[in-house]
Amino acid sequence: MDLIIRDAQLRHTEGTRDIGVSDGRIVQIANRIPRKGQREIDAQGRLTTPTFIDPHLHLDKALISEVVRPNLSGTLDEAIEIIWEKKKQYTIEDIVKRASRVLHWGIGYGTTIFRTNVDVDTIGKLVPVEALLEVKKRFAGICRLQIVAFPQEGILKNPGTEELLRQAMKIGADVVGGMPFNERTMADSQRHIDICFEIAKEFGADIDMHVDETDDPSARTLELLAAKTIQEGYQGRVTAVHTCALAAYDDVYAAKVIGLVKEAGLNMITNPATNLMLQGRMDTEPRRRGITRVKELLAAGINVAYGQDCLKDTFYPTFGQADPLEVGLITAHAAQMSLPEEIETLFDMATVNGARILRMEDYGIEEGRTANLNIIDTTTVQEAFRTQADRRHVIRRGEVIAETETRTKLHIDA
Repeated sequence: MDLIIRDAQLRHTEGTRDIGVSDGRIVQIANRIPRKGQREIDAQGRLTTPTFIDPHLHLDKALISEVVRPNLSGTLDEAIEIIWEKKKQYTIEDIVKRASRVLHWGIGYGTTIFRTNVDVDTIGKLVPVEALLEVKKRFAGICRLQIVAFPQEGILKNPGTEELLRQAMKIGADVVGGMPFNERTMADSQRHIDICFEIAKEFGADIDMHVDETDDPSARTLELLAAKTIQEGYQGRVTAVHTCALAAYDDVYAAKVIGLVKEAGLNMITNPATNLMLQGRMDTEPRRRGITRVKELLAAGINVAYGQDCLKDTFYPTFGQADPLEVGLITAHAAQMSLPEEIETLFDMATVNGARILRMEDYGIEEGRTANLNIIDTTTVQEAFRTQADRRHVIRRGEVIAETETRTKLHIDA
């Protein structure tokens, strides 16, 4: 075997296991593998999991807070205005450099599968998509990167974007994005959704939309998206991201919408770091938390994941390091997930739930599947979040691509 991981603690498994890998795939999982491997790693009982998945990033915008004016109001509207100024100056080289830095951070933290939204509009045109296609090519052997063609400026509100979306899909974008609430009228929001479905069906692509990222309880595009998904028979292929307004609805209407989301088979992604920072910004106390109804969605049997979303850009200018354990810890606090089974679900959100969103069948620690694994410097999921444990080994297709070890020496008498 090319690689054998000894004494690995798998989730939901009593005792440790050996994992044998050949030609990039898991070929044997057993209490003990008697054969020798060309390389062996002694996990020493450490938690060993599938690779992390970040299903929602904005790599084209990442790190621009280092070079643009500050967002003095801290609001979503001002963040977008500052982005306009930067978009006019975008170059492929600049975007590639910034996106690559973030991917290196994410890979070091055990994420080797990413989905990034990339702006498509008449300001930056296709430069961001072209840049991320170059990044995708450069990182092809190291991580999997899906590109969402994302019309942040609207479609009807930004004439010319519809054609640019089609061009983005033609040159290699993977998923059709959307932001229907960023249109002038509800009728335009509906048409925005319709256009996205038309393009998705034309290219056989999935759909991933920013939906109702607002405190406004009158925002209703999640309901429109769910209804359209059912109408088009696109269940399981549509993802709604943010859905902050769902938390602002009264409980009766929220229950109706959650039922519709379940019927539509929508995937949901919450991005608590950014939304805790942006939403409820103008509230007096008590302030709204800003994130969607995570617990209610999970209780309804809806697939929910979380993402880093923004990282040192105008929306989230100071923080972020592309670490799913950090985002998970923020999610736990924002959604008040603290019970043992909730912590296990929290880890699912960064792994198997993300795999469902990307419709990945070749995922997980099972014989025959690709060996994309993390060995984490702890024994339990709960301790992984609490200590933000090192990813001791990050393995992609059976090859170790990152290693981390932190040591602390205390010089105290007490």
